[in-house]
Amino acid sequence: MKWSELPTPCYVVDQKKLKENLTILHNLEQDTGCHVLLAQKAFSTYALYPLIGQYISGTTASGLYEARLGAEEMGRENHVFAPAYKDSDMEELVTLCDHVIFNSFAQYGRHREKVAARNAVSDTSHRVSIGLRINPEYSTQEGHAIYDPCAPGSRLGMTKAAFEEGLAGLGMRRQEDGSYELPEDVEGLHFHTLCEQDADDLERTFDAFEEQFASYLKQIRWLNLGGGHHITRPGYQIGRLKKLIGYIRENYGLAVYLEPGEAVALNAGYLVTEVCDIVHNGMDILILDASAACHMPDVLEMPYRPPLRDGFAAGEQKYTYRLSSLTCLAGDVIGDYSFAHEIQIGDRLVFEDMAIYSMVKNNTFNGIPLPSIALLLEDEEVEMLKQFGYEDFKGRLS
Repeated sequence: MKWSELPTPCYVVDQKKLKENLTILHNLEQDTGCHVLLAQKAFSTYALYPLIGQYISGTTASGLYEARLGAEEMGRENHVFAPAYKDSDMEELVTLCDHVIFNSFAQYGRHREKVAARNAVSDTSHRVSIGLRINPEYSTQEGHAIYDPCAPGSRLGMTKAAFEEGLAGLGMRRQEDGSYELPEDVEGLHFHTLCEQDADDLERTFDAFEEQFASYLKQIRWLNLGGGHHITRPGYQIGRLKKLIGYIRENYGLAVYLEPGEAVALNAGYLVTEVCDIVHNGMDILILDASAACHMPDVLEMPYRPPLRDGFAAGEQKYTYRLSSLTCLAGDVIGDYSFAHEIQIGDRLVFEDMAIYSMVKNNTFNGIPLPSIALLLEDEEVEMLKQFGYEDFKGRLS
């Protein structure tokens, strides 16, 4: 299939760009000995999991369904973290995951026996390792509290006070330095505080974490530094990241995990849309068959302005338009863009950086169809991976 033959709206994953990102992540693993995991919450196009699995160590999940997807479609290391787990979910998760991370000692106490029971009957090829999530109380994201796990009142991870209160509640022995012994089955710690950030923010966060939890790092086997690392972005401080990983491995002897989601598919996807109509109300407004509310929710949640091929900031070029959609939501506006040429009904526009947090978050509000999913091959041919129809909309309802 040719690019011009694609139905719209359609997500297109760029195989060449995906491989470029994966090569960077693979080289990071090779150079440092760390383990890189795909955070499926950002990108879950499982048709590409066999390819991704050739470059990085595995997947990480935010719940049962993502854990099943990682196990079934990639079959490599499979980690899971959720703020809480249902009992029925945990019974299945211990059969799917090799690392389970708990958000509180209440969750740890509720589910630890399920992990122990699984380990008692499993061979060493599937042993479940328990970790605990920490809140180092160190924010690096001004103005983005919605994506800041260290924001005041955050439910994600235990502060040092909560962590040590939990250990005391378990009756763990207090040591000479004032810290507590960890339970024998707790083998790792995890923190995730970043969002689209560089290695300098990770360094500062780790410094704050180390200052509070250094004594506990000497009792565990692994440390998970979470996600939000923009490792594949041009100009990312990858040397600083490598140095930090080396420091952790050399000083504490720990296995180090990273969970990038965006970095795997950053700038490796597009959303192709068609102009259905042009209306005028103080300015020219394009009605597209793609929607911010349905197909790129980050535009409304962040807010986020997606890059547009051949599009510029409003007023920068001769023709400025507001880009909107077919839904009835008045605020379903993608943004104002300008073009060097006049736009006509039937023209196609291409939004870029649309592989991440798009397919995983889309919806069928107003009965708007889900975009098809296609793969742009390295020879510039396009392979259709999946198309959606009325039954996909109806199947979510009853």
